[in-house]
Amino acid sequence: MTLTLRSFTGAQIAPHVEALARLRIAVFRDWPYLYDGDLDYERRYLAGYARGDTILVAAFDGETMVGASTGMPLSDHADDFAAPFDGSGIDLNTAFYCAESVLLPAYRGQGVYAGFFARRETHARALNFTYATFCGVIRPQDHPRRPAVHQPLDPVWRRFGYAPLPGVMARFNWRDIGEDAETSKPLQFWIKAL
Repeated sequence: MTLTLRSFTGAQIAPHVEALARLRIAVFRDWPYLYDGDLDYERRYLAGYARGDTILVAAFDGETMVGASTGMPLSDHADDFAAPFDGSGIDLNTAFYCAESVLLPAYRGQGVYAGFFARRETHARALNFTYATFCGVIRPQDHPRRPAVHQPLDPVWRRFGYAPLPGVMARFNWRDIGEDAETSKPLQFWIKAL
């Protein structure tokens, strides 16, 4: 199969919000996120991406979006991330936030993930950001839904030049599959100098 990567910025993202919302729900249902997504919530949340310096890097199989990755200035998320970065020595205005990277399982192992990171980092450098950062959920080792065979992405992120940012953790609430209510999850920030 032949995949193509296409990049969209600002208002160009708007026509792709629906496909991105559906991908996030599909991919984040799996370990480790276990996200019981809601399409209406996703549409509202992602509509804010279609502005400013945000980038969407999308993987297409023909005209069907099968993967996507986004990034935007970290300061666009100051309400969520200011407290975790307090005392880290990193100014939110110098960091570019690499948000989700979602790819349907059938398309993995073809270098798309590397393309997602490369294009977001190129965009961040063009905007004169000093750092690229993202965060990943942390689940307990004894979590009952942890797959018997699970390969964390930590080695991949390290190979791309990222390292955990000590003490910089975010907390977000969402409802896990099979649960009745949202619960708080810790997410570790990773960072790379650009």
